[in-house]
Amino acid sequence: MKNKNNKKLVTQQSVDQAVKSICDIMRRGNVAGALQYVPELTWILFLRILDEREEREVQECEAVGIPFKQSLQAPYRWRDWAAPFDKDIQVNVNGSTKPQGWKRKELQESAIGSFFAFVNGYPGDDGKLIGLLPYLKELESKPDASPRQKVISEVMTGVERVRIDTERNLLDVLDKVHEISAENVDPTHVFTLSQVYEGLLLKMGEKGNDGGQFFTPRQVIKAMVQVIDPKVDETVYDPGCGTGGFLAQSYEYMKENLGDNATADQIENLKQNTFWGREKENLIYPIALANLVLHGIDKPNLWHGNTLTGQEIYGGLFEGAPQQFDVVITNPPFGGKEGKEAQTNFDYKTSSTQVLFLQHIIRNLRDGGRCGIVLDEGLLFRANQDAFVKTKQKLLNDCNLWCIVSLPAGVFTAAGAGVKTNLLFFTKGKSTKDIWYYDMSDIKVRKKTPLTMNHFDDFFKLSSKREETELSWIIDIEEKKRIASEEAQPFKDESHKKNQEAARWKERISELKKEKPRNDTAIEEAENKYKEVLKEAKESAARAKEIEDAVYDLKAVNPNKKPVIDTRTPEELLDIIEEKGKEVQEILAKLREISK
Repeated sequence: MKNKNNKKLVTQQSVDQAVKSICDIMRRGNVAGALQYVPELTWILFLRILDEREEREVQECEAVGIPFKQSLQAPYRWRDWAAPFDKDIQVNVNGSTKPQGWKRKELQESAIGSFFAFVNGYPGDDGKLIGLLPYLKELESKPDASPRQKVISEVMTGVERVRIDTERNLLDVLDKVHEISAENVDPTHVFTLSQVYEGLLLKMGEKGNDGGQFFTPRQVIKAMVQVIDPKVDETVYDPGCGTGGFLAQSYEYMKENLGDNATADQIENLKQNTFWGREKENLIYPIALANLVLHGIDKPNLWHGNTLTGQEIYGGLFEGAPQQFDVVITNPPFGGKEGKEAQTNFDYKTSSTQVLFLQHIIRNLRDGGRCGIVLDEGLLFRANQDAFVKTKQKLLNDCNLWCIVSLPAGVFTAAGAGVKTNLLFFTKGKSTKDIWYYDMSDIKVRKKTPLTMNHFDDFFKLSSKREETELSWIIDIEEKKRIASEEAQPFKDESHKKNQEAARWKERISELKKEKPRNDTAIEEAENKYKEVLKEAKESAARAKEIEDAVYDLKAVNPNKKPVIDTRTPEELLDIIEEKGKEVQEILAKLREISK
């Protein structure tokens, strides 16, 4: 990135300051909170990077004599209406050349309000809106719309008009954004442009912003992707992708592993056919698209709608999706509740969003496919609700749940969620014999001491061999099932015996009712006995089920952790209390002296 002296800014602080200055202009321009200025900056930054990318592609195609059809026509390209006027930089406009920013200059020299009218749209002679936003939104409706044009329209779906209050503030933002380009950000010294954008998304995820539900800490995402290790030619799917963090990180990881020997077909496949996702929130869906494009994914295959109900808002980018995926990596919403409409699509019905997502994932993962998922601890230990138990039973029967990581309590606090979370890793196609646990719960995570990749070093070192240490252990699921079956069997036998006895009493009641004369006292006694025995049968059956369901309490409870026991005697505790009381009295005496 070049400053006014045409020098590159090569520190992360320099880039952060440039982005902050844009946000400052937006805040003074009546776009106050992150949930307002991030979406606004998203589409502006997206159009800037799109234009830069297409300019580069035009030059590359011209060099080898291949025609290139640009997604946008003049005057709707960034170089026409948004870039600062520069007579020394010529741009092609329908076969002739004009200075960069020619349309912007024309609009600025026109009547007051012309610039806003062009961007927001104004009625043409036929009454139909014309202008930048109407043009961009209608691209996907063209009969020959390209995948990129569909992406452009979808990024613009939530943009009704410019939120920035004055043309002067908008032009200031455009000038600052023009300086932020892939060409000017030096990746050898600072984060890439995509990571600069992720810093903005983090602002949405901070406590106090409702956007926290869409943001997973970057260190958690990186660790999960490293464990799942997505390979070239595998498909990667996130059924609740939020701002696209898991898909973006998977792309970075796979691209790096491709290295310099990657073929053109491999790179094309990675950019076009690899990454698939779903997101229902209107605010977040276009941000996810822009985020993935900024990372270098040319065709983000994102479906807009409710994953659990199947209600589609826009599915044009999801066409050609595979029936099942090689890799699923996701963080479904915590604590969400779904209505009957969503539940009808699933075998085990519950209002719990995470349980339904887990069923969806198992269904959409191919045999041999791998999943990494963030789940709250409540889902792991709950064994008193049928849908929870049966979903976890299906998980262990249909998949090999080979690892559970217990995360520190404060990992999601910055994102406004204080819930205790775990990472689950499993492979579909074989049942679970045992689970390797790793305990990170004692790590103190605070705002000034966040979770870092270094915190995962020991986990990575131990995980490949599933070593057992003070922080890691193995639970034999098959052994747990065997023991539970043995413990439950006497109760099952008792229940069976009581049911048989109840059946005899039911038959006896029937006989008594046929006898003449009718003996109501005997009938009442028999009915009471029948109810009593039937109740005992149900209680025994319930106890057997409780024992067997306890197998599916998967909470990470470290067996190696020694309990902290206070060994002080009552006398010692009383001495401490007395000493502290004296200290309090001394402080109070000093305060009284001061107050006189």
